[in-house]
Amino acid sequence: MATTYPMTLLGAKALREELSDLKSNVRPRIIASIAEAREHGDLKENAEYHAAREQQSFCEGRIQDIEGKLGAAQIIDISKMTNNGKVIFGATVKLINVDTDEEIQYKIVGDDEADLKNGLISVNSPIARGLIGKELDDISAIQTPAGVVEYEIISVDYK
Repeated sequence: MATTYPMTLLGAKALREELSDLKSNVRPRIIASIAEAREHGDLKENAEYHAAREQQSFCEGRIQDIEGKLGAAQIIDISKMTNNGKVIFGATVKLINVDTDEEIQYKIVGDDEADLKNGLISVNSPIARGLIGKELDDISAIQTPAGVVEYEIISVDYK
């Protein structure tokens, strides 16, 4: 069974842009670096050549990785769904910590899109797993490294 990667529209767009940049800018620059390093003579002791080949290897691996993920992506456009107050992939959820009254907001996204500093959490994170399927005004107990924290869902947005 093939693995699918859930992804938002923005996440898929970002991967496509990265792929385009790698193919049209980075790859030609690396090829030019390799050609220039070859002109310097003996390849066995040519550090520039070996560094350029290593960059090429990394670049080609990333291109294959992105192409594989985009090929197996399950792109979900949550903005076309009816908001029934249920937490699903792609939803932006505003929570309040029951104990401290601290308010936080997260958007549940795919693994490659996750960026905690910007409020984007992976669908596979403990917080997201604890929230998926819950509804507005539900209280969810989330296991964190500091112990169990209870959050109340105060808004669910499908934007």
